[in-house]
Amino acid sequence: MSTAAGKIANVKGPLPGPKSRELFERWEKVEAQCTGYQARVVWDHASGVVVTDVDGNTYLDWTSGVLVTNVGHCHPDLVKAAQEATAKLLNNYECLTEARVVAAEKLVSVMPDHLDRCFFLTTGSETVEAAVRIMKRATGNFEIISFYGGFHGRTYAALSAGGLAGPKKGYGPTVPETIRVPYPYCYRCPFKAKPETCGHLCLEFLDDAVRANSTGSLAGVLIEAYLGAAGFIFPPEGWMPKLEQWLRDKGLLFTLDEVQSSFGRTGKFFAMEWEGLEPDLVCIGKGIGSGVPASAVGARSEVIGVLGRGEMSSTMGGNPVASAAVSAVIDIMQREKLADNALRIGKIMKARLDEMKEKCPYVGDVRGKGLVMGVELVKDKASKEPAPELTKKLIDLAAGHGLLIGSVGIFGNVIRVAPPLVITEAEAHESLDIFETALSKL
Repeated sequence: MSTAAGKIANVKGPLPGPKSRELFERWEKVEAQCTGYQARVVWDHASGVVVTDVDGNTYLDWTSGVLVTNVGHCHPDLVKAAQEATAKLLNNYECLTEARVVAAEKLVSVMPDHLDRCFFLTTGSETVEAAVRIMKRATGNFEIISFYGGFHGRTYAALSAGGLAGPKKGYGPTVPETIRVPYPYCYRCPFKAKPETCGHLCLEFLDDAVRANSTGSLAGVLIEAYLGAAGFIFPPEGWMPKLEQWLRDKGLLFTLDEVQSSFGRTGKFFAMEWEGLEPDLVCIGKGIGSGVPASAVGARSEVIGVLGRGEMSSTMGGNPVASAAVSAVIDIMQREKLADNALRIGKIMKARLDEMKEKCPYVGDVRGKGLVMGVELVKDKASKEPAPELTKKLIDLAAGHGLLIGSVGIFGNVIRVAPPLVITEAEAHESLDIFETALSKL
């Protein structure tokens, strides 16, 4: 347990603490237990990168509440904006408010210039559902190309387009006419190729997949900027622009799922900026509200303009509180230069994680950009056999020393490194020290 003077993390005893244990016991009697594996910690309050549980233990946070609290937990400016909005007006459905206008203006101002319209919704899944509908409506076609390992949400079209088995098991048949193709997971190449000699085989395979599966009704492509739930898998440089050129040559629409990757997470406001991508539609969520439920579709006006009055709405989308939060988050992001901080601190953290990879026999790969990185655990570096059992052990070990982490991955063997973008260099190093200690105890 970390209790050294000057340190933030302070866990005073075995977890769960007594009050946490009591709350877990009460909870398990009344709510269905179908969420993922987390450390046995009951959160009480949080600020910035620091979480305090109901037993008074303090932790550094590498989860950001699943990549949500980009401006930090309970940023005072966000809290103030939400409180003031809540006291004034909670919901008005489709009736316009000034807060919604201002939020839309600010969101369009930070998106790349080719995206000149937005529409507010509530969750990431909802934006994907909307984007799929828009692609089909705009083209008059119904086939969607998506990717192995993709995760776009748990609602029906979103899970159907996804390339992970878990969200779909037991829920079939899924929405038909989704053509799934390999994503460049270079550490575990589906073609068993080497990155230096691959030549982007995944892209070459696209034509074969279309020839074999399409009925001639292709509408567009749906893809994440990086695979999130599959294990923070980033495509090699140049791959995304080549994919965009391929779909443009075929006259297809391009939807980029930036629910997780936007709002500074990769070191730019939007991940598409790294290679100058120009998607027709972009799905935005998580960090846009930084804790307040909010999401949006960003779009070219000529694409989203196919929708007429009454053809899209959301009970909570664009409500006054969410709109105030979006505006506050954008102001904070710009004023505090959080994308720049993500890039700077991310380089520091990545360098140290790479050093740990060389020392630890169970770390097979470290990858990422900005403040989103994946540490892939394996039983053996030569065979690359996934070690999902180690992720649970590592989650508990890290929590016991004052660091909150979570897991992702196709095989459940990837630790997610995604702290709030406000993390300082000192906080980064302390959290890395704890992680290294936890790794040493596997």
